[in-house]
Amino acid sequence: MLFCKTNNMKKIENENWKANSQKYLKELQTFLDKAENIQNEELRKEIIFQMLKCDNELTILAEEMFNKYYIKGKEKLEDDD
Repeated sequence: MLFCKTNNMKKIENENWKANSQKYLKELQTFLDKAENIQNEELRKEIIFQMLKCDNELTILAEEMFNKYYIKGKEKLEDDD
């Protein structure tokens, strides 16, 4: 039996998938702890901001790939019927 997720359900999962990863959160906290030790306030803010921009781009890429594989899997299931 095929269960189809609504767009709302997919949106909720996409928003929470990183927050549910304990390993990701641990690594993020480690980075922020180390960044706190940077004496130059402007440099510290720039480094954190740049890391967050990179993280955001990686998140977008990962979510696009999740969606692509979800669609491919759904099409494969439909073709197998």
